[in-house]
Amino acid sequence: MNIIASLKGLSPSKKIILILLLLGTGWFGYSKLVSSKTSKPTYQTAMVERGMLVSSISASGTITSGDTTYVTTGSTGTITRVYVKNGDVVKKDQRLAEINLDDDGRLNQITAWNNYQTSLVTAKNAITGKQTAEITMLQKKQALVDAETAQRDSVSGGWNPDTKRPYTQNELDIVAKEYPQAKQAYDAAVKAFQIADSGIAVAQAKSMAAYRNYQKVSSTIYSPADGIVNNLVLAPGVVFSNSSSTSITVSTGTDASTNSSSVSSQKIGAIKNPEGKYQATISLSEVDVTKVQSGQKVSLTLDAFPDASLTGTVLAINTSGSVSSGVTSYSATILLDKTSLNIYTNMAVNAKIITSVKDNVLLVPSISVQTVSGQKSIRLLTGGVMTSINVEVGSSNDTQTEIISGVKEGDTVVTSIITAAKTTTTTTASPFGSMGGGARNFSGGVPGR
Repeated sequence: MNIIASLKGLSPSKKIILILLLLGTGWFGYSKLVSSKTSKPTYQTAMVERGMLVSSISASGTITSGDTTYVTTGSTGTITRVYVKNGDVVKKDQRLAEINLDDDGRLNQITAWNNYQTSLVTAKNAITGKQTAEITMLQKKQALVDAETAQRDSVSGGWNPDTKRPYTQNELDIVAKEYPQAKQAYDAAVKAFQIADSGIAVAQAKSMAAYRNYQKVSSTIYSPADGIVNNLVLAPGVVFSNSSSTSITVSTGTDASTNSSSVSSQKIGAIKNPEGKYQATISLSEVDVTKVQSGQKVSLTLDAFPDASLTGTVLAINTSGSVSSGVTSYSATILLDKTSLNIYTNMAVNAKIITSVKDNVLLVPSISVQTVSGQKSIRLLTGGVMTSINVEVGSSNDTQTEIISGVKEGDTVVTSIITAAKTTTTTTASPFGSMGGGARNFSGGVPGR
C-alpha cells in the first residue's frame, strides 16, 4: 500500500524507473539464490590402500670407469703390418701391429729395454738378499743362544768355557753386556728377513712396469688386455710421431731423472672386455648421504640412452665430502649391472637410490595429508560428509605416505576440494529482455532521462 501510495505522486517517467528498479532487485536476489544452490563444493578422493612403499633419493653424476682398456703406444715411426682388425678377439700381450721405428723411436726402445734388464737384475738381487738375510738371522740366533748360556753360567758361578777357569770380574762385565747386544742383533736380523719378501715384491713390480714401458715404445704394439678390439686406428703406412695433443707420459727409465726419456704415448684403439662392468660416480647432498649405504639397489638412466633403464648397486660412499661455493657434497660409487649398451666414460647419468622398502602397509596419496601445528590429519568422506581426523604417519615418497594409525583400508580420503564458480547467468528470463540489448548495469546509479 505504501509503494502504491508513493507512486501516485510521481510523474509517469519516474514511476517507470522505480518499477524497473524494483523488478531488477527482485531478479538479482532470485539469481543469487539459484546460483548459491549450484555452487556446492565437489571433492576429489582416493581410497586407503594396502601395498608396498618404496622410498628413494635422486642424484646425478657421470660414468667414471668402463669395460674398456685403451691401446697406447709411444713408438714413433711408420706402421708396416697390422695383425688384427676391429671386432677381433685378442689375448693380453698379443701382437697387434709392427712399426718401423725412426731414430728417436729406436733410442727410446733401447733405453727402455736396458732399464727392463736392469730391473730384472734388481729383482734377482732381492731374492738373493732374502737368502742372505735368512743366513744372517740364523747366525744371530746362534750368537744369542751362546750369550744366553754365558750369562746363565756366569750368574750360577760356572767356569768360563774359553779359559776353563772361574769368570773374572771383567769377564762378568763383558758377558752382562753381550746378551742384550746379541738380543738386539737377532731381532734386527729377524726384521730384515721378514721384510725381504716385500723388497722382492717391489722389485718384481718395478720390473713388470719397466717391461710395460718397453712394450709401449717397442717396434711391436701389444694388446694390454683380453677382449674385443675396438676403434683401432692402425693401417700400413700410418706414421706416428710425438706431436699428439692427447697423450700421456711414459718414462723409459727407472724414474723421471735416472736413465730416462720422456715419451708421448697416444691412444690408438681400445680393448673392450665383454665381461666387464661400468662404474658411475654421483654427488649426494648432506641430507641424502646419511640415507645411503653400500649394497642398496639403484636404477639409472643415461642421457645418451633415454629409452634404456639400467640397474646397479651402491659400491661405496666417500664420507670425507668436498665443499664448493659453500655447499658440501659427498660422492658415491655405483657399480652397474652388466649391460650390452656401448657406454663411454664421462657420460651423464641420473640415479635413483632405493633407500627403503616397506610391504603390506596402509598408503594414501601424500597430497591428502595435512599438517596443522605439527599435527598430521586427513579428511575423510563418509556418506557425502567430510570430516577431519588426526593420523600417525610413517615413511613417504614423492607420491605416497604410510599411515600407521587413524584410518583403515577402504576409507575414502579427500585429496582436494573443488568449489564451482558461482554462476551469474541463470535460465530465469530477465525482466529487461523486452527492452532490447539484454540486462543493463545499474551499478553507477539511476540513469538520466
